[in-house]
Amino acid sequence: MALLTLSMLSGCAEGPGSDPPPGRAGESVADFLRRTLPEGAGGTVLAARGGELAYCGGFGAADRHARTPASCRTVYDVMSITKQFTAAAIVKLQVMGRLRVGDRISRFLGPVPKDKRDITIKQLLTHTSGLAESLGDDYERISRSQLVHRALASKLRAVPGTRFHYSNTGYSLLAAIVEQASGEGYEAFLARHLFAPAGMHQTGYVLPRWPRHLVAVEYDSRGHSRGRPFEHPWAADGPYWNLRGNGGMLSTAYDVFRWHRALLGDALLPARARQELFTPRVRVPDSTGSYGYGWNVRDTADGRLAWHDGGNDWSLAVLARSLRDGVLVYWVSNHAYREGKWNLEDQAEALTTGIADRVRAEQSPPGPPRR
Repeated sequence: MALLTLSMLSGCAEGPGSDPPPGRAGESVADFLRRTLPEGAGGTVLAARGGELAYCGGFGAADRHARTPASCRTVYDVMSITKQFTAAAIVKLQVMGRLRVGDRISRFLGPVPKDKRDITIKQLLTHTSGLAESLGDDYERISRSQLVHRALASKLRAVPGTRFHYSNTGYSLLAAIVEQASGEGYEAFLARHLFAPAGMHQTGYVLPRWPRHLVAVEYDSRGHSRGRPFEHPWAADGPYWNLRGNGGMLSTAYDVFRWHRALLGDALLPARARQELFTPRVRVPDSTGSYGYGWNVRDTADGRLAWHDGGNDWSLAVLARSLRDGVLVYWVSNHAYREGKWNLEDQAEALTTGIADRVRAEQSPPGPPRR
């Protein structure tokens, strides 16, 4: 789910060398969050610079009924941030020689109707396949074969390769291609080739087997419980296929930090392959940015920014990385939406930028005395 047009992490709001707004000089990330986060929201915030953790803390409750506070070990649905993992799996398979992103999807998905015959893996990665955003409810009981059949039978929104149309369906097809090209289940492949090398043992659909109390309960705009992610209809091996590959992955803030840190080096992918993820491929309409492989990207005077958000009707998350100086901001809320009140969706960019600015200020040497 693409919600935001972010210009964060560019260092232009309150970065080194600029005058912070009155009353905020030297403000820490923790102090900024205390005065900024809305009452009643719950979630976790993590920030880093390069491979060093700068801040991690929970706010509000992970489970209100049990009075369980949110923390850095709380497990959340990261929603569409899942697309980063799917895209990295495809690039990993290319490095392994199992596929090429220029391959037509017919190589892995069988006979393809004439109107979709020229769709490539690259077009799925960049949301230029012309496929629908979705083909049904996230929790509809639909198998991989049913998802593929519906996608190939669906009406295109545009001629493949001509326009950007955000497509969760396309990323579910990528998950099916991961399985066909690797001979492994989608989650099993990610666990073996991405998560384990990154030291991420608390990320997945079902393989980590978290204690139930560690997984956050989600709340709607009225504060009513929507349960934990796996308490919706799920298959034995994870969500059904309208969600698989495009969303629904569970993770912790610490594992998101490990993901960021792994992307700084060669643990997952060689440098040239990592660059494939963050190369701008297609302009995103009504924004100043582009889409790469599983990441929104934006070039600024201060370097390239990479980010993605995720959201459903009750939760929201943002993961943003400056590729210039390695500043990472990640936050997730299990109750981001409130009717008639300040909510995180409205303030997502300001929150993310504010955290990033304070990470830079805390780790930058003081400037010359003002005269």
